[in-house]
Amino acid sequence: MVPDPLRVAGALVVDDDGRIFFQRRSAQRKLFPNAWDIVGGHLEPGETVGDALQREILEETGWRLSVVLGQVGEYAYTGEDGLVRHETDFLVRVDGDLARPRLEAGKHTEYRWLGPDDLAVLDESAEINDGMIRRIAEDGFAVLHTLGM
Repeated sequence: MVPDPLRVAGALVVDDDGRIFFQRRSAQRKLFPNAWDIVGGHLEPGETVGDALQREILEETGWRLSVVLGQVGEYAYTGEDGLVRHETDFLVRVDGDLARPRLEAGKHTEYRWLGPDDLAVLDESAEINDGMIRRIAEDGFAVLHTLGM
């Protein structure tokens, strides 16, 4: 019997300058170690995508979800653990001190705010995540552009 795909919610946090927040996963992470990533994670049993977005943003940054600007896309992938995941990503604004995220201890080691011309740094993780985070970032900036931001 093949298990159902795991559901994942992702948040591309946008600042007032139109940059998107990325954080580096720690080397100890089983899935995508040392890779750049967006905020997000698996839905817990009974949790909606919106609930997961709120929870993951708070857990991983200390910020609170303010508004969902729009959906970036849906992505399917198989992790190194062999499990299939279906991820839905959103552009969001948050409340909190954007200069001082509270990175989740043991899970993330650094962060960066990137504009559309800064995405080459995400290629450092391309062999780990097959370039997925770069594609998600490009999709996020395309949606921002359609929103006039």
